[in-house]
Amino acid sequence: MSVEYAIVVKNKTRLEVLIERFNTKAQAKFYIERLGGDFEDYVAEHETFHTALNSLQTQLSKVIKYKIIERGFIPSFIFSEKNVVIVIGQDGLVANTAKYAKNVPIVAVNPDRARYDGVLLPFDISNFITGVEKVILNQYQSKTVNFAEAKLNDGQRLLAFNDLFIGASSHVSARYKISFDDKTEEQSSSGLIVSTPEGSTGWLSSIFNMAYGVAGIFEKNLKPKRPKVKNGELLFAVREPFQSIKTQIGITAGIIKNRHILTIESLMPGGGVIFSDGVQSDFLNFNSGAIATISIAPDTANLVIA
Repeated sequence: MSVEYAIVVKNKTRLEVLIERFNTKAQAKFYIERLGGDFEDYVAEHETFHTALNSLQTQLSKVIKYKIIERGFIPSFIFSEKNVVIVIGQDGLVANTAKYAKNVPIVAVNPDRARYDGVLLPFDISNFITGVEKVILNQYQSKTVNFAEAKLNDGQRLLAFNDLFIGASSHVSARYKISFDDKTEEQSSSGLIVSTPEGSTGWLSSIFNMAYGVAGIFEKNLKPKRPKVKNGELLFAVREPFQSIKTQIGITAGIIKNRHILTIESLMPGGGVIFSDGVQSDFLNFNSGAIATISIAPDTANLVIA
């Protein structure tokens, strides 16, 4: 099917969010500098992003018609097979967009290589148009990415490009019953992180950093390692599990693949949630009676590679 329209997905800059909050740029500057912050860094980030966005629009207008949508409208936007999606921003914006793009090709653009690592952003302003043109001609190469899926016993489901969080919405302990690899136990913890291969360098890596940091106090020659998650696998880790008369710590991490699925039954009367990719506003309630099955989703994302 031919591509007829490009959808450009962007997010507001930190400066734009501040101006919305404080009404004017001058008031935003006063607020940041009064707290000892560097307001010029916000300005520089904003200007660099919009310079990149303007260049993107100029180049794109010569090739295909396009529409710009903000991050907040992604969940309600209907993507079509006749679209090519262009994400310009940080890696997290790619993850958030991919869940709703329905396998539509995504050209991910890094607007500021000096500021963003860009693990999921293979293109920049200098070469993204080549990726778009290849998609239009159906001559592009891409990487297929599997999502993690949380499915509740009432039929609701949530996808994650990077990771799922299962736990309490506040900083209180989450209570639940966990089943994995023919073992079941009741736990109290700060919740669970379930990571895809793409997400293993994000939130999951911070859990490893913490564990190695604590262990390093007692094991001086311990060498930290990054978690490695293979394609077709998910890795889960329990955050700060607490052992008591009632709760156990026998299941703290594991690899989900094939028939090795993870099941979690909520024991929380209220405040239990499941959200994905760090977006707390897009969540499933996970309270008493809810049972979540965590597995690899049949859905995939289609990321164009440079």
